[in-house]
Amino acid sequence: MPIKNRFAELHSDIVEWRRDIHEHPEIQFDTHRTSALVAEKLREFGCDEVVEGIGRTGVIGIIKGRKDLSEKVIGLRADMDALPIQEQTGLDYASKIDGAMHACGHDGHTAMLLGASRYLAETRNFNGTTVVIFQPAEEGGGGGREMCNDGMMDRWGIDEVYGMHNWPGLPVGEFSIRAGTFFAATDLLKVEFEGRGGHAAKPQETVDTLLMAAHAVTALQSIVSRNADPIDRVVLSITSFATSSNAFNVIPQKVEILGTVRTTSIEMQDLVESRVKEVCEGVANTFGGISKVDYNRNYPAMVNSKEQTAFAKDVACKISGRCNEAPLVMGGEDFSFMLEERPGAYILVGNGDSAMVHHPEYNFNDEAITAGCSWWAEIIEQRMPLEA
Repeated sequence: MPIKNRFAELHSDIVEWRRDIHEHPEIQFDTHRTSALVAEKLREFGCDEVVEGIGRTGVIGIIKGRKDLSEKVIGLRADMDALPIQEQTGLDYASKIDGAMHACGHDGHTAMLLGASRYLAETRNFNGTTVVIFQPAEEGGGGGREMCNDGMMDRWGIDEVYGMHNWPGLPVGEFSIRAGTFFAATDLLKVEFEGRGGHAAKPQETVDTLLMAAHAVTALQSIVSRNADPIDRVVLSITSFATSSNAFNVIPQKVEILGTVRTTSIEMQDLVESRVKEVCEGVANTFGGISKVDYNRNYPAMVNSKEQTAFAKDVACKISGRCNEAPLVMGGEDFSFMLEERPGAYILVGNGDSAMVHHPEYNFNDEAITAGCSWWAEIIEQRMPLEA
């Protein structure tokens, strides 16, 4: 089960699609051009059904196998959205959209799944149904959740679902995967402290919100160091500190801090949320003010199913010769919503020695295309073989 020769033949076409998408990045749900391009290609490939507007701007393609003796349905998912980052690659196909770029390789994911879709529609060497899923708004918008909420899994009877992401630092075309919890839950934290503003020369007449917030930033770290079990992984990062004043001589009435919390279990997620509220309230009370905590559970932890992970790893090993054991990742991934509804697996494919994702100099490595396309195609042909 080596790299499929058909993808070597299609490589230049897939690269062309990828670079076109790269030049025209679209953020979150505003993937109108990309979604239209995907739908046009799927119809051109001869998909049995193409449906747009799932999860607002998502696209679904249905490809039926050569035999229909099996009722098995497998979903393959790629994300389409870009990031609000100014590109600094200097590429001749760099982003034409100011303040937006494909800094996470979703252009490559979309192009690879288009390549696999073309091959599967041409050959149909499987017994069952393939559902190709092109998702918007992975970067913070919860597009996976929206597609599931639109009834995608039940509407097409999807039994299993598989996803892929490129990974800088992993050799090009090699794979990496882990069973169980793979990516962390990503929660969003906003805390507003309110006191009594006033002149900085008369602090005794104020209730100092800056003092409150500064103590809270330090005290919140005690949740990780003193409340969380050291065996569990927890990250709590305060990333923004804003006041209602920018004057040298004013103690502000309000201060707002923003941050993110990363956990890998529901139990730890519950603990951190509870302690964040208690710590902020306690600090505010100590200094005579009040706190308001907005704790938003954003993406759940992404958990790979044991059976499907073993199968996905076996396919990857046969394609590239090896498949590494992936580390636990504290970043988030909204493929988690699909894995909450159906068993499946998510794998990493090597992007080589490139800038990290979410960096203005990042670029997807086109040399990873044949391996990625082959993995998706083999998932279908080996999981739904023509001959049982």
